[in-house]
Amino acid sequence: MHTNDRSRRGTRGSALTAACTALVLTTACTAGSTDSTGVSSAGAPTVRLALGVDASYAPLYLAVERGMFEKAGVNVELVKTEGGPAASQAVTAGTAQMAANADSTALPLMVADPGLRALGVFQSSDRYLKVVLRDGVDSPEQIRKMASIGGLGLYATHQYLKHNGVDPESVDILESSPPEIPGMLEQGSIDAYILFEPWAARGDAAGGHIAGRTGDFGVTYVQWLLADQSWLKDNEDVAGKVFKVVAEADKLATDDPAAAAEASERQVALPADQTAKVLPEITFAARGIDDTDVTESRRIAAFLVGQKLIEKSPELGTTLLKGWYERHAR
Repeated sequence: MHTNDRSRRGTRGSALTAACTALVLTTACTAGSTDSTGVSSAGAPTVRLALGVDASYAPLYLAVERGMFEKAGVNVELVKTEGGPAASQAVTAGTAQMAANADSTALPLMVADPGLRALGVFQSSDRYLKVVLRDGVDSPEQIRKMASIGGLGLYATHQYLKHNGVDPESVDILESSPPEIPGMLEQGSIDAYILFEPWAARGDAAGGHIAGRTGDFGVTYVQWLLADQSWLKDNEDVAGKVFKVVAEADKLATDDPAAAAEASERQVALPADQTAKVLPEITFAARGIDDTDVTESRRIAAFLVGQKLIEKSPELGTTLLKGWYERHAR
């Protein structure tokens, strides 16, 4: 894989810079809100939960829309970020107490911040991320340049190329942010990318076409809820309440995707019709970390070490909290 300055700015960017970006992009926090060591005006503990802005977070938007966190006795402020590693980096920088991130995105961050903990899974999919090829590019063998987000995107990109007999070293992979990538395709500066919605559909409408999904080449992601151990050790009950609400919201989003899509439109301006269309591509179900998660995390960490993106694997026995969900959030 050939890289340049642009490609290095993602997973290797500083946590503080990403966290500042997260705060700039926040739309749910209000001036004068309390931090997690205080309480809201209603007397409930306050938790800032960092996440991206796309349909995969529809259950959390729905939970906020319906006041589900308040009913559970916790004041949750959603800190919306540009996606990728920025959510967990906000936790590392102290601008959020919890975060939602994919496994392959969170794992390299756990090396830089050994205090990050994966509490459990709240969704998974092998269908939500799609391969988008530029019109005129009809096979992987024609790809010379791709764009990718860090973590999950880079892992999926390499697996896609290898699955199709293309050496990733022969492809120039530029790391960028989701909002930029469809424009890069439209300008002809890249031949392909792998992204979630709405960015896959935007590429499809901007000189590209959807040519597959990650499940076609054996990649399934899980999304974790994460927290930092220094906060978690004194707030396990609070984190458990948050996760219980997310689990309940998962069920609601599964049973009534139209309601989840409408909440997403009101909360973050995602078109409801587009969101409702893609929600069935995601399995919204909360559960604890299991042996399969540990095995897959070990495989992803080995990939990251091989790419020299991290020097070593995080201590999976410490960072992945097997049994935490069952004790605190079930």
